[in-house]
Amino acid sequence: MRRPARRARRMGGPWAGDTEGAIRKVSRLRPCIRGHAFRAVRDPCGRYPFGATCFSGWRYRMGRRPLDRRRSMKIGVSSYSYSRAVRDGRLGFLDIPAKAREQGFDVLEFSTFSLPAGETPLTFAPKVREACDKAGIPVANYTIGADFLRGSGGDWKAEAQRLQDEVRVARILGAPGMRHDATGGFPPGHRGPRGFDDALPVLAKGCRAVTEFAAEQGLRTMVENHGFFCQDSARLEKLANAVDHPNFGLLIDMGNFLCADEDPARAVGLLLPYAFHCHAKDFQVKPGTAPNPGQGWFQSRAGNYLRGSIIGHGDVPVIQCLRLLKKGGYDGVLSIEFEGMEDPLTGIAVGLENLRRFVKELG
Repeated sequence: MRRPARRARRMGGPWAGDTEGAIRKVSRLRPCIRGHAFRAVRDPCGRYPFGATCFSGWRYRMGRRPLDRRRSMKIGVSSYSYSRAVRDGRLGFLDIPAKAREQGFDVLEFSTFSLPAGETPLTFAPKVREACDKAGIPVANYTIGADFLRGSGGDWKAEAQRLQDEVRVARILGAPGMRHDATGGFPPGHRGPRGFDDALPVLAKGCRAVTEFAAEQGLRTMVENHGFFCQDSARLEKLANAVDHPNFGLLIDMGNFLCADEDPARAVGLLLPYAFHCHAKDFQVKPGTAPNPGQGWFQSRAGNYLRGSIIGHGDVPVIQCLRLLKKGGYDGVLSIEFEGMEDPLTGIAVGLENLRRFVKELG
């Protein structure tokens, strides 16, 4: 149903001019994959100061919509899942969007680019976007590394400044959000207190600086349970509340909690209120008291053995985590991140089949 757009306040700078005239044009509410609704307004200048670019080329004013438990989660895949197929030459990096669409995914998440010689993320991003548009698959998230304790020479301000270019990359891709790491921990040789609470003030300042810039670009930012040091649910909850910004949230990876020897279902239940995005991942687990199982396995923080597996083949309580997400009203993206030893194309396909069935069975 069409309704008149709200009158916008005047703004200076690049938003001066006929902004009000543009915003008085027809607007409408449209759902977006993030679990929000947005008031879309055509901007003839291709800019809109209040919201983000979404996949159709419209701009959106962000606002939490009423919970609708009948909506289903969209299923996506991380480009990281295809990394072995890219390395062995079966896929070019720019072939990933077409392959993901061919396999039946709704959306695609991009991890760090595999850059050709002479390219930078900013110069390569338009080519990635073109490949996605050609394949007809939108980008749901952009995932990159960062470290506010060790990156950029240990200068958190410089690291936050560096991440501004990554935000620009995410915007070119049309992604509504960007996930960046917080830290892998204090650098070797660090003297003085080295606990998470000691690092928290710096991490919060870095994350807040990035998300404030991203908000101006119309993107949300998030940190994932990743990297051992910043992986426990309690630590992530502390970080989210220390940043204390509506544009900042969490990427919940249901498998990664095992890297910190934490029960995934308990952790998902705790962090659900902060969720902007979700990774579906499975691991096989062996106790640290067992012999080293060899190739393909790595150790958790407490020395247990983990091996990536196809969704539904491992020990992560995937169905229980999905049930918690559904009960909590999450209807955003479930993005498969496959790390198993199986052929990646087969592992991704079987994982997608299982995940769709699990979601369907939950109703």
